Amino acid sequence: MQWTRRLVAPALAGMFLSANAFVAAAQPPAQPETITEDGVIAGVMDIDFGTRTNLDTSGDLKAGSPAIGAKDTYKFSLSVAKTTEFAGTVTRQPNLYTKNLGRRKQDALLTYSIDLALFNPRDLKQKRNVGKWVGTVPIDTASGAYDLAGGKAKESPLRISVDAVGKAAAFVDNFGGRLIGKAEKKDSLAQYTFKRVVGNKTTQIVVKKSDPMRFENLILAKGPSENYPRTTVTGRLDYDYETGNWFTDGIRFTYNLDGKDVEDIITGSIKWVEDPDRVANGKGFYEFNLRFNEAKNKSGSSEAAAFEKMSDEEAFFAVDNSVPCLTGRVTYVDSMGSGDLPTSSKVTFALNANKLTKQQVMNFFKLWMLAVGPTNDE
Repeated sequence: MQWTRRLVAPALAGMFLSANAFVAAAQPPAQPETITEDGVIAGVMDIDFGTRTNLDTSGDLKAGSPAIGAKDTYKFSLSVAKTTEFAGTVTRQPNLYTKNLGRRKQDALLTYSIDLALFNPRDLKQKRNVGKWVGTVPIDTASGAYDLAGGKAKESPLRISVDAVGKAAAFVDNFGGRLIGKAEKKDSLAQYTFKRVVGNKTTQIVVKKSDPMRFENLILAKGPSENYPRTTVTGRLDYDYETGNWFTDGIRFTYNLDGKDVEDIITGSIKWVEDPDRVANGKGFYEFNLRFNEAKNKSGSSEAAAFEKMSDEEAFFAVDNSVPCLTGRVTYVDSMGSGDLPTSSKVTFALNANKLTKQQVMNFFKLWMLAVGPTNDE
């Protein structure tokens, strides 16, 4: 089997403690502070598609198979909300089968090894390493299921493990549930209509070949500090094979923050835009337009007027900064091999927050990193 690619914190309690913390502790929990800032998720990722360049030469495996031990490697250093850093690697290896009897010689899985660090929000030059995001995720390629709790059977559960720092206690929290990736067989892809209300204008996009990535009671482990709680995720993010775009009419994040149950609903699109000279330069980018709790934050009449003269497609993909949203780009520069698939990619994250809480940003980031395979597949 060969992997393919899409055409494509605040500080810990006890650390950096200020006088304001004592005042806050004596008051009832307030609404989480929202942030509006560019580069809320920022940094670089280098992808090496080793399963495309290191092919089997033994003759024991099915024709065209990667070699035993060949992996795709995602190496990155990414900051989230300016005060957290995730730096490390995710590797992915495929199922491999013998040529004659079709016996499995290698299991498909993801392996995480990510260092976690926190920055002092009052002085971002102060940085402290606090733990790791580690473990393995078995993949059932027939169903596309990523079993986030399955690493436990291999004595390598996917988890966030944070050390004791200052007055903050150490903790370990596991991921769980399932992420269902893109379908292995493409002949059953369904048509789906996505609708969006922009101001007073209702628009829709019809996706003829919609391939859903589903989140089945997926559990995001808490951390890297206690103010990022354990979160359950359900819903879908659908891929359009004709355009390379992603769409969702509702990804739900539920968690408890300061004793209050919270549900965030993400709707919107992630549009794939190719450089006119992509064949030569390998360039393209994802344009993010994801809205948080859109139904509760509808545009006012003054903002609605700006969208009335747009075409349906223009209005559907238009950014509406009157509602909380995550916008910006994830940019790719691909190096092509002998075929039309990249052998490596340089990826730059430059995503922006508009009236979002740090918890909302962190939850989306964790989910995107769990989907590192499907979001980089063709």
